[in-house]
Amino acid sequence: MMNILEHVGIENYLTLSALLFCIGAFGLLYRRNAIIMFMSIEIMLNAVNLLLVAFSSYHEDPSGQVFVFFTMAVAAAEVAVGLAILVSVFRNIGNIDIDNLKNLKG
Repeated sequence: MMNILEHVGIENYLTLSALLFCIGAFGLLYRRNAIIMFMSIEIMLNAVNLLLVAFSSYHEDPSGQVFVFFTMAVAAAEVAVGLAILVSVFRNIGNIDIDNLKNLKG
């Protein structure tokens, strides 16, 4: 079976990953909605995972793909905890705007 990188090229994966990372960084910096910020962080994480898989295939070493598998499992747990915190904040405050969260004191 021919390697997919022979047809597509690793430069295209680098470009796509950089584009996804920039979109995620833009969403994280310029949006004030907590859910949009979580989605932006996930887009950035997926961009890094795409690069790990591309370089793992390029060097024919499966350890990068195994690392991506564990990273995705940790990201799923992070999203579950983050959404639970957002639901708790929404029940107490009534909205999830980040600017309103600065008034919380512990």
